[in-house]
Amino acid sequence: MRPATVSASDPHSLPTDSPRPEGSWIQPLSTGILAALVGFASTFAILLEAFRAVGATPAEAASGLLAISVVQGLLTLVFSLRWRMPISIVWSTPGAALMIATGLPAGGYPAAVGAIVAAAVLIIVAGLWKPFGRAAGAIPKSLAGAMLAGILFELCLAPVKAMAAMPLTVAPIVIAWALGWRFARLYAVPIALVVTAVIVVFVTKLPPDALGHAAPALLFTPPALNWSTLGSLGVPLFIVTMASQNVPGLAVLRANRYDPDIGKIFVGTGLGSIVTGLFGGHLTNLAAITAALCAGPDAHADPAKRYWATVVTGLVYIVLGLGAGVAAVLVTASPPLLIEAVAGLALIGSFGGAMAGALADERARVPAVVTFMTAASGVAFFGIGSAFWGLLAGGLLMGLDPLRR
Repeated sequence: MRPATVSASDPHSLPTDSPRPEGSWIQPLSTGILAALVGFASTFAILLEAFRAVGATPAEAASGLLAISVVQGLLTLVFSLRWRMPISIVWSTPGAALMIATGLPAGGYPAAVGAIVAAAVLIIVAGLWKPFGRAAGAIPKSLAGAMLAGILFELCLAPVKAMAAMPLTVAPIVIAWALGWRFARLYAVPIALVVTAVIVVFVTKLPPDALGHAAPALLFTPPALNWSTLGSLGVPLFIVTMASQNVPGLAVLRANRYDPDIGKIFVGTGLGSIVTGLFGGHLTNLAAITAALCAGPDAHADPAKRYWATVVTGLVYIVLGLGAGVAAVLVTASPPLLIEAVAGLALIGSFGGAMAGALADERARVPAVVTFMTAASGVAFFGIGSAFWGLLAGGLLMGLDPLRR
């Protein structure tokens, strides 16, 4: 029996003539913990590397990880309890990859914070102004996938480059990931991350008393507006977050017959992203992969009770955020190439999915390839990065197709 649609206006809208399936409280508890641990462990190294790439200090990176973990946990709790739906809010992993690919922006770290806040404002506008939200959601999937693939391409080469530069150190990580992919695919990246942590502890020399000052602390960063950084980072952050996180996340919910008020979710995540951005954090958005865990039957047999899984996920995210200082110290003390290698392994699946989406439409294949090549090139014009120009080039070429007018 397929679950009936649960809407934001009527969270209990199961048919009266349908028996409510029984389930155990262990299901949402275990699924919620699993979703939080997998989501956090699989991508927090990418997030910390993104902070470092745009010029954040270890303390600022720890502040950002703490802020975003707490905010996404609170948003998950509020949305799930308000609508009684399994709505999971996470940070934007593709957006973090974009930050790594962009590197230190003009204006430094404050300008990067300004770009994050600007992208958050655009998400709020998408939630309040429906035509703008529809336009953002109407970006061709082939071009959005190609842009994301171009952003991820260089990062996914990092494991290969790291193997060539430091084979004895990187080989155990790659082997652990490959074995995890073979026998426990869901845990492949967390397993590789555990091996990396062990290597870091035994190989990397931590500064004296480094862990003694690892208690999490929030640091306010005044944003700076730099027009070239807004173009090369802010606008692409908005686009990649909407196209690669919010749209798929909404699709996962609707596939499981949940229909939340997406406008309110955009406004809430946008406001949350402004708060996290001011404390060094990043954009928050709908979860896609971990959302499938919490919205499916593994979370509970009764669709009306699956929201308890995301309630647990939100609480675990807040707890994990308290360890942000230790995580930032270990990642910062590690060789950059080592962390980039782990990030690259974590992003291989995203790269494959982005390429599949980019090439799925045969008529849009050439514009998608142009978008990919331009975004992957890393070139910049007028201080604006390649991701924006890739999307523009592909869009103009697609507009020349007479059958698409």
